[in-house]
Amino acid sequence: MNRSIRIKGARTNNLRGLDVEIPRNRLVVFAGLSGSGKSSLVFDTIAAEAGHQLNDTFPPFVRNRLPKWSRPDVEHIEGLSPVVVIDQRRIGGNARSTVGTVTDAWTYLRLLYSRIGEPHVGESNHFSFNDPAGMCPTCSGLGDVVAPAVERFLDLDKSLEQGAILLPGFGNGGYWYAQYADIGAFSPDTPLREWSQEERDALLHGGEAAARLGRRPPKDYEGVVERFVRIYLHTSDNVSERKQETIRRFTRSQVCPDCHGDRLNERSRSATVLGRTIGEMARMEVAELAALVRAVDAPQVAPVVDALVGRLDAMDAIGLGYLTLARATTTLSGGESQRVKIVKRLGSSLTEMIYVFDEPTVGLHATDVESVTRLLRRLCDSGNSVLVVEHDPAVMAVADQVIELGPGAGADGGRLVFQGGFDELRRAGTRTGRVLARPRSTARTPRTAKGAIRIAEASRNNLRRVTVDVPTGVMTVLTGVAGSGKSSLAAELVEQHDVTVIDQRPVSTNRRSTPVTYTGIAPAVRKLFARRNGVPAALFSANSEGACPECDGLGVVHTDLAFMDGQEVVCEACQGRRFTPEVLAYTVEGLSIADIDALSVDEARHRLPDQGIAAALRHLSQVGLGYLRLGQSLTTLSGGECQRLKIAKELRDNEGPATYLLDEPTTGLHPSDIGTLLHVLDTLVEQGHTVVVIEHDLDVVRHADWLVDLGPGPGRHGGTILYEGPVAAYTADRGTPTARALWR
Repeated sequence: MNRSIRIKGARTNNLRGLDVEIPRNRLVVFAGLSGSGKSSLVFDTIAAEAGHQLNDTFPPFVRNRLPKWSRPDVEHIEGLSPVVVIDQRRIGGNARSTVGTVTDAWTYLRLLYSRIGEPHVGESNHFSFNDPAGMCPTCSGLGDVVAPAVERFLDLDKSLEQGAILLPGFGNGGYWYAQYADIGAFSPDTPLREWSQEERDALLHGGEAAARLGRRPPKDYEGVVERFVRIYLHTSDNVSERKQETIRRFTRSQVCPDCHGDRLNERSRSATVLGRTIGEMARMEVAELAALVRAVDAPQVAPVVDALVGRLDAMDAIGLGYLTLARATTTLSGGESQRVKIVKRLGSSLTEMIYVFDEPTVGLHATDVESVTRLLRRLCDSGNSVLVVEHDPAVMAVADQVIELGPGAGADGGRLVFQGGFDELRRAGTRTGRVLARPRSTARTPRTAKGAIRIAEASRNNLRRVTVDVPTGVMTVLTGVAGSGKSSLAAELVEQHDVTVIDQRPVSTNRRSTPVTYTGIAPAVRKLFARRNGVPAALFSANSEGACPECDGLGVVHTDLAFMDGQEVVCEACQGRRFTPEVLAYTVEGLSIADIDALSVDEARHRLPDQGIAAALRHLSQVGLGYLRLGQSLTTLSGGECQRLKIAKELRDNEGPATYLLDEPTTGLHPSDIGTLLHVLDTLVEQGHTVVVIEHDLDVVRHADWLVDLGPGPGRHGGTILYEGPVAAYTADRGTPTARALWR
């Protein structure tokens, strides 16, 4: 058997004919700058080839239903085995998906209640909120119902004629306006604030309120709320975007009045085990639930109890003991989602697998990283190969081998610059080695705040009626262990104040969106080519006159092969260059319009003779994205890159002082790039803005002007403010996890 994964001539993305031999059955960490080629090697070459070869063993009908893998550009690769990819993508957007369902813990809990629950209800499907036998009929098993936000319906300072009813179609000239203004029951020219409470109730609710009016509405009168519910909420599943926007504006989600969030029907909610309903157990924290379930001693369900406790203990061991099984997966962070995926693999007895991880320490406090490294070692010691893309030195320190790619990013990366042990790396003089060898950063002298904004009586999730003053005109960092309440406090900040959130969600789902289109320089580039060559600017748009007619300016042609995998090949007519030969003949500074796409942001700033283009691209370089190709699809960017792209846009577009909230902006950043990020955040502060950052990276924390630390633990053990003040004053003798991590 091959004892290593041998790769020869890898050219995926920016890899430069890379040759490397990676030991099997070892924990190997891949390091390097953002954009150095780590993901291109681990995910787009090793995982992609392993996935493709495994899929190829199945018949065509099955292959068509498996995840699609694009074959990498590599001369030779051997020593592969089936691959399991554990990335940072959030777990689905389905409102029916919970921590319990996605980890299979809910399956075991349902089985337990179906066998020993009192009174006996039925089979396990009677405890499934996704099955008609078990779901609450009022909320269809969702636990929440959509209710009209009636307080948003009216502007009391206006009359009906002036548009007091804010719903679309209800204002003067709208379809429904005459149903209220012209029936003689209401004064159309009197501001609603001057109406009696009875009149306003009759307008909104009709029914008995309308009957009490001296001027009774017609018998078929329908109150504004009743009509809104019928038109917008009692409708088909296919709702137009316009209707969806109205629903978002004028409704709120509230707990189901019948099941109170348990999602199950009344009969299923009545069964108990150990004196608790299944809904009560689902709302318990995982660590607490594991201790309770151990008390079930009925021999007929011993295997079920063992399986359930094993799954719950695994979640607790990986730092998720503060979650509940009822927690919706849509509310999990990227780091939490990744750790939930790891839990599903811990019970596997498969060996000789390749496990691929993408920054498994994302979202973890420094004190929690050890639990992840133990799990990585456990997978490896079980006879598997564990490949980890990671920037955290604590993970590198436990690796059997570290492989660094570089020396730079983009076109300057893609080469093997180091392979060996952690201690060797610290002496190697590479970008990563120099960071590991440098002395610890120190707390800076804080800037003076200009004022403060108050987060008052915050009680979201585990917050305990917290009131915090966030200083304005400076940089504040929110810290604390995972689950301590940082994100909840940030959500309260957004709800109570006007805050611009710069998160890591994708900036585009359109494959035609690129840095050129995102920065808005596409028209300037087209005009530059048109001006230099004396032809219309439309010729230089891949979506217009100059596009290759064979591929419609995409550069590739997709062929649908029915039950087989679709095939996407480079367009033979334009060779992937997207334009007609006539258009490609026009140049600026020796570059055709297709050559522009291949330029990096930094190259374009210096090679294109247009100050407007250079100025628009400058902010991308400022946030460390100078290595991106101008034609690179934005759908290929990582969460951290998406966030920095949004920061660049704010640097370019901001008007007047604003408050910015950033969620872990160091995600995906090499430690040597953090200085660049801090410079960008300082620039926002210098421009008069307020910056609030949720962050675990200690260099960022020490750089902050103000620190708010939550804890002391996760879930019900957190939710309180441990400290708020200058970073330097938060010394290790405070005894909190953050204080110890800062100064150890």
